[in-house]
Amino acid sequence: MWRDSIINSTSRFKTALIFSVWVGSMSFVLAENWPGWRGPRGDGTSLEINVPVHWSATSNVLWKTEIPGVGHASPIVWDDKIVSVSALADRQARVLFCLDRKTGKILWQQNVVTAPLEDKHPLNSHASSTPATDGKLVYVAFLDAKEMLVAAFDFNGLQRWVVRPGVFSSKHGFCSSPVLFKDKVIVNGDHDGDSYLVALSRADGHTFWKTPRQNHTRSYCAPIIRELSGRTQMVLSGDICVTSYDPNNGKLHWIIDGPTEQFVASLVYSEKTGLLYMTGGFPDHHILAIKPDGLGNVTKTHIAWRTNKGAAYVPSPIIEGDYFLVVSDSGVAHCFEAATGKLFWQERFGEHHASLVSANGLVYFLNDNGVMHVVKPGPEFQLIAKNEIGEKCFASPAISQGQIFLREEKHLYCIASSSASRSNGRE
Repeated sequence: MWRDSIINSTSRFKTALIFSVWVGSMSFVLAENWPGWRGPRGDGTSLEINVPVHWSATSNVLWKTEIPGVGHASPIVWDDKIVSVSALADRQARVLFCLDRKTGKILWQQNVVTAPLEDKHPLNSHASSTPATDGKLVYVAFLDAKEMLVAAFDFNGLQRWVVRPGVFSSKHGFCSSPVLFKDKVIVNGDHDGDSYLVALSRADGHTFWKTPRQNHTRSYCAPIIRELSGRTQMVLSGDICVTSYDPNNGKLHWIIDGPTEQFVASLVYSEKTGLLYMTGGFPDHHILAIKPDGLGNVTKTHIAWRTNKGAAYVPSPIIEGDYFLVVSDSGVAHCFEAATGKLFWQERFGEHHASLVSANGLVYFLNDNGVMHVVKPGPEFQLIAKNEIGEKCFASPAISQGQIFLREEKHLYCIASSSASRSNGRE
């Protein structure tokens, strides 16, 4: 009997230990970095569950830091560092800066390029391209007079390399966020001239491949990269088409003509439906759901559904469960059934240029006035929260380790619930 008691106690202890290790490992797995444009998967989604839902200018703000210059680039997060870029108009400088995520203190600021400020659209900035990191180096892209400039810095602010992979000209300015794939940094060079996509070496910036684009038209889309239909596909809209390339060598898989001229928003993909989703652009507005298994020109064969209702030009959409959500630049949010394109609801949230993010089954809509609407997707509209800090905002949010990072007009905010603050050792 005594022996059975010891065995049972030992068994319970082992079970408790295994459970605690499992819970700890799950917490570790769910704590993600936000390493580039639209996060770890390039689609605005976070796997984290302990993400703030309610805040204001005076509640659940862990810290608030005044940041240099002006820019619409999103912050990126890697472990205990936060990085972004700005333009200092008085010095004609574009800078990279790094903050400590625990305190918000600016650790360093480095000049990337000094050049005359390019002409731009009133809603663009001179620092709109979100950096990317692999945890070793930070990769940035700017316009240097008439050339694209791409550079790599380490986390101490030391420049490791800088290259100019091609010319670039656009009356609306520059915004090409680098995307990382294997040993490559891939940048979209769609512009009003000899457009191209280019893949550079992470190690030293040399060119692996450079693929010409056929229509010589500006766009500002960062591609997404997925394993689709047995192939590695890099998909983007722009250059009067939607295209899929092999990111290993830049070769074309398939192309859809149009459906309009210019694009800004990135595509998203649904594992449930197996479809890609595009929203754009100018001068016509379209949403397409696309089957990704084609070869060559698939304009007439691979569009699963399409609509002109609710399309966005600038804000990128999101897939959350069975739903495709998008918000137009004018601020009308739409929720569609991803499989069929059936419209469930639409709501007005105010003008939008930030892209959508999601976490724990909720979608976050951040409008230009810094008001965040938190919505639970479904056939019926469910507003979970409405949060306001009081600054203008054009940058898309970042989510990491139970915190939301908001780059507003003059400050960077770290939003964290009390429990998230305690779990990160900040209370």
